Amino acid sequence: MVFMWLQALGCRAVWRRAAKWGVPIGILQAVINQGDFWLSHAVTATVITKTIVSPLVTFSVALISAAGMYVEKTREQNARN
Repeated sequence: MVFMWLQALGCRAVWRRAAKWGVPIGILQAVINQGDFWLSHAVTATVITKTIVSPLVTFSVALISAAGMYVEKTREQNARN
């Protein structure tokens, strides 16, 4: 089981899928949540941190989801063989 997750995290397609969905949605989320602070020039260290962390969290969720799908498909293929 752990081997399949490590294999999934080593797969370029998993990372591409995570980047394809996680990065743009994470940036959009940061703009929605912190954009008003940036536009009003009320930027603090907290706002900068949240602006950086928001896309990273979203990317991480997308990465785990893509890896989980890879593991599930691999299990299904192994069960058929």
